[in-house]
Formats: sequence, structure tokens, C-alpha cells
Amino acid sequence: MSEQQKPRLLDQVRSAIRIRHYSIRTEKSYLYWIRFYIRFHRLRHPAELDKTHIEAFLSFLASERKVSASTQNQALSALLFLYRNVLDIDPGDIDALVRAKRRENVPTVFTPDEAARVLGSMSGSGWLMASLLYGSGLRLTEVIRLRVKDVDFSYRELFVRNGKGGKDRTVPLPTGLIQPLQAQLARTRLVFESDLASDWTGASLPPALARKYRNAPFEWAWQYVFPATRHAPCPYDGTPKRHHIHHTALQKAVKVAVRASGVAKQASCHTFRHSFATHLLDSGYDIRTVQELLGHRDVETTMIYTHVLERGGRAVRSPFDVHASATVRAV
Repeated sequence: MSEQQKPRLLDQVRSAIRIRHYSIRTEKSYLYWIRFYIRFHRLRHPAELDKTHIEAFLSFLASERKVSASTQNQALSALLFLYRNVLDIDPGDIDALVRAKRRENVPTVFTPDEAARVLGSMSGSGWLMASLLYGSGLRLTEVIRLRVKDVDFSYRELFVRNGKGGKDRTVPLPTGLIQPLQAQLARTRLVFESDLASDWTGASLPPALARKYRNAPFEWAWQYVFPATRHAPCPYDGTPKRHHIHHTALQKAVKVAVRASGVAKQASCHTFRHSFATHLLDSGYDIRTVQELLGHRDVETTMIYTHVLERGGRAVRSPFDVHASATVRAV
């Protein structure tokens, strides 16, 4: 193949990512950072650049853009992927040299009352999705990607397919959410039947599954539990598909609910998942069970929630309470 016929660099990156079955979010993230890197170095081809150019870019992100350690590491991962898997160039021992040290933050957790107050400030499908975050310990992407076939009312289980790290797992379906979830599926069924009656190309599926199960996009079992309100182009082939609801819809709904509830915490969708784990441990469930439900590869990741339980008065009796409580007076 001549130089003129070679795929463009970003097309090569996209192909290399899809061969390895990375998620579409990872693909978008890597492409963003690679474009940024090329623009930063005035459109020079990355093959002409070396370790010092990568270090300069990462230094710019940290010192000028003030990005977090996790964002800087994400950019580094994208560049290492580019050099090692697309350009077949070894950039040297830059991984250990540049990778930023992430802060070990104790997660923000709702108390049971706060979780109830936030959920009480929500309604509709937003309330149901947030309730699944808290009641089943799902990640944001896991709840919006639920398909009809992943809901088992008989065993009161939800199946998480291809979760973080490509792992499958089952999580409990709270009894109190069975009826609302059935009502949601009834609404989704109406959307599905309307699509069937129109010129529709089906629900979105990863390319490998779409090739293997050609009729799946048009079958009820493969429809998203929380479908988008309108069709949108498939990121893989551009055909209009019925995707799941966009993640920002739930993020905005939770943010509004936190403010409306009066809970004075910097909370997000993930706070419900943190609360699920912490409240299970507080109820006496063993950490291995919680690890399995969360889908953590290493129990060390789950151990962070034991630190939450040990904060403040839960594990330490303040010396004020021991020696000076008699001095309490109105202020």
C-alpha cells in the first residue's frame, strides 16, 4: 500500500482500539487526547516526536491547564497507546517517570436519611435510575445500559454485562423497585412498538454482537430499559439507532435533587454507589460479598469503605465527650 493510501492516523488509532474491544467512551477519550497532543506540537506527526515532547505536553496539562492527576494519567495512557500499539514505537520508560500520583480520597457517602431525602427530591425515570444506583450498587453507565433481558423479576436480580474491566456480574433488584421497573418497561414497550411500525434500524449494539445476532436490534429482549427520546447515529457505522438515555440526563437530575434536598455535600451519581457499599458494610455484610456486588477486581479497592465507617465518632470517642461534656452551654 502506498503512503497516499494509508489510513489517516486517527483512523488507525480508532481501528486499534476497536480490535482490542475498548469501550466507546475510551475511544472518544483517547482520540481527544491524541488530537490535543498533535495540536500542542503544531500539527507535527507523533512519529517525529519523542519522550521529551510527551513530557512537555503532560507538564503543560499539569502546570498550565491545572488538570487533576487522574486526567493527566488518562492523557498519558492515550499517548502510550498511540506509540506502542499504533506507531509501534517504544517511547521509553515514561510511564513510571511521568504518571501522576493520585490522591487517596475518602469517598463522599450519604447517610441513609440523606439518600432518602435526595431520592425524595426526584421523580420519574430519573428517580428510578438513581434508586437503582443506590439499591443495586450500579455505576452510572451500567444503569443506563441495562437491557430488557438483563432484568430478572423472578429471582430479583439484575445482570451487568461487560462492566468495568469487561466483567459480568449479578446484583440484587430491590423488592420496592419491582413495580416501578415494570411500569418503566411498559413505557419502553410502547416506544419499541412505535419504532417497529416505522422505518427503523433497531437498537444500538456493539459491532461484534450485531454481526452475531443480526435480528437482535429488532427484538424486545435487546432494547434498552431507559431508551433515548430520539434516534441518533451509531458511533460505529453512522446508521440511526435507538440508544440508551444520555448519561448527562441523570447527572443533571441528581445534581438538581441534591440542591433541592438541602444535603450539603459535593455529591454525584457515584455517591449512591458509595453509599450502597458503606451501608451494606454498616449492616454487617462481609467485605467479600460487597466486593463481588460492586465488581471490584481487588478487595483493596473495596477496603476504602471501611475507612468511611471508621471516621469520626463511629470508631473514636472524642476527648471532649470524655472529659469536657459537662461544659456544654447554649451559644
